[in-house]
Amino acid sequence: MVQTTSKLSAFADLLSYDDGTDKCYELTYGELIEVPPESDENVVIARALDRTLSELVGFRRVRTHQLAVEMLGQPKNRFPDVTVLRPEHVEQLQALGKSAITLEMAPPLLVVEVVSPGRENQRRDYFEKRNQYEWRGISEYWIVDPQQQQVTVFAMVEGAYQETVFGVEEAIASPTFPNWKLTVQAVLAG
Repeated sequence: MVQTTSKLSAFADLLSYDDGTDKCYELTYGELIEVPPESDENVVIARALDRTLSELVGFRRVRTHQLAVEMLGQPKNRFPDVTVLRPEHVEQLQALGKSAITLEMAPPLLVVEVVSPGRENQRRDYFEKRNQYEWRGISEYWIVDPQQQQVTVFAMVEGAYQETVFGVEEAIASPTFPNWKLTVQAVLAG
């Protein structure tokens, strides 16, 4: 991650920030931290999930990589690899004029992170993001892990995540999307 010198204090500042590029930044303790580009494998997996989830909920309710979700704690925002919006989000994003979910909005139905290689990426997805997504009240969080050949589904039960790990041959069971029918292997294949 590349750190910039801009000093911002709130998520609203980030939403109005424009450096003339299409770069994504996480706002951490007032500093903008550039989010590095995704690996090609992660993009392919995210696009395949986008396509499948769009068949379940409709194209306008699924976003990949560019949707900023305002978070509690630090950083002040995340850019999930895949996000499934609630029906009301579509109109709220249009009114906001930005691809962002603020704290005033209900949390997304589902966020998905595809783990990039390396210990730091695993730590961030399995611990930091997991905690922030749970605190934010996101009802379901998936970690797609190509290195481990598994998908971990965290489902909100009585205010806390309950974890289920699915191996490569297993079908992913989603409490939010009971009609989901893909195996981990199919998801990893893109």
